[in-house]
Amino acid sequence: MSEQTTQRVALVTGAAQRIGAEICKTLHGAGFNIIIHYRSSSQPAEELADQLNQQRSGSAHCIKADLTNSNDVLALAIAAEKHWGHIDALINNASTFYPTPLNTSTEEDWNALFDSNVKGPFFLSQTLTPTLSQRQGCIVNLVDIHSEKPMADHTIYSMAKASVAMMTKTLAKEMAPAVRVNGVSPGAILWPEQELDPNDKSSILNKVPMQKIGDVSDIAKTVAFLVNDAPYITGQIIAVDGGRSLNM
Repeated sequence: MSEQTTQRVALVTGAAQRIGAEICKTLHGAGFNIIIHYRSSSQPAEELADQLNQQRSGSAHCIKADLTNSNDVLALAIAAEKHWGHIDALINNASTFYPTPLNTSTEEDWNALFDSNVKGPFFLSQTLTPTLSQRQGCIVNLVDIHSEKPMADHTIYSMAKASVAMMTKTLAKEMAPAVRVNGVSPGAILWPEQELDPNDKSSILNKVPMQKIGDVSDIAKTVAFLVNDAPYITGQIIAVDGGRSLNM
């Protein structure tokens, strides 16, 4: 068996920055070659690829795609598999997140949030099923603790993430025994890119028994556990939230 065939490959969506980039670094450190998907953050994606390739030559590759576009999803899956000949792990991390108060929500909001969080990951999983099955691989979906307990003014986002949670469980059933499918639900890991009011931050932290926000490494390590060290776990969603879901 050739080195190319034995080398494990992970496709991480939304991988250029924040949690996605940390997942790439962690899986790369565990020996994976990494397909770094991005939509518009080309410079951070290329910088991450350069960093990983300096550590291990030819071990990271970037692919641009808009996961709300069906043609782009198909092209991403084909290009990702073709680059090293297979995919062992699909990490559906890419997500659109913003508030949608009921009185101002539009069909465009619905499409943007459901397409990026649900439609893209579903059809990416579907297209990559043959290679994942052949490799006895796995899928890890990034869910959200608000898939179970909704966030005020984020109705569409919360609904979309609830769909991701159900998708995780239904795919785990349908793709077994060849492919394991699990999820990770982050709590307060990074503050949103949109600046929060200090009072809002205090309110969130008051509900977290650990009394602090988590680190991106907490999510990446959990993803790596599900990929590398959980051969008998499928259909499960692990909350990484410092206990916040206990107080929701």
